[in-house]
Amino acid sequence: MNGRNAITIVSMMVLVGTEVFAVAIAAGWAVAGIFDLGDRVGHVLMGIFSLFAAWIMVQLWRRATSIEPLRTGAPAPRRPA
Repeated sequence: MNGRNAITIVSMMVLVGTEVFAVAIAAGWAVAGIFDLGDRVGHVLMGIFSLFAAWIMVQLWRRATSIEPLRTGAPAPRRPA
């Protein structure tokens, strides 16, 4: 396992994940408040937006691990000099 890449990816996921989920919850609260939809609908909207945020995080994880792989393959053989 490539520890350096793992630390980079996990740190990025924590930072971006916090922001994405905060926006999802705030958006549900704001939409319910603007249209006076009530608490129950607000919580449902927060849940729906949070599911969308989770999908975004899965896509981000897939792209990040494709760029910075967590597993290191066998080293390439050296050419004779």
